[in-house]
Amino acid sequence: MEIDSTDLKILNELQADASLSNVELARRVYLSPSPCLTRVRALEAQGLIRQYVALLDAKQLGLHLNVFISISLKQQSRKALQAFEERICVRDEVMECYLMTGDADYLLRVAIADMPALERFILEQLAPIAQVEKIRSSFALKQVRYKTALPLSL
Repeated sequence: MEIDSTDLKILNELQADASLSNVELARRVYLSPSPCLTRVRALEAQGLIRQYVALLDAKQLGLHLNVFISISLKQQSRKALQAFEERICVRDEVMECYLMTGDADYLLRVAIADMPALERFILEQLAPIAQVEKIRSSFALKQVRYKTALPLSL
């Protein structure tokens, strides 16, 4: 999979604004529309572009808490990990979930409306999972930086 500087420019532009028309994207990366579209389709086919999304404002949608939850499991067997992951991946509140090294087995980032909603999520969704041993929550006081664009060398 060869990626040249033009491909990187295309990726950077699309990371900044995926709603660009092909004509506008082509203008920004100094290509004509047809070769630009061919390159975008190739980047999609290679899996470099997985999907296009709209980023929404959580607070305007009533999701005022950004909570990081560390989960420790009773055991770390393949079966236990898989069972936990299956249960957690169907929850819309869970924005991110990482299998970790260190003290906790998983780190979740949860977007949720308020403290009562968080309490319900912990008591009704996390605590009943048989594999869960320990749940620890930390609240984000302020989002200092948030980005979705990956660093690409041009």
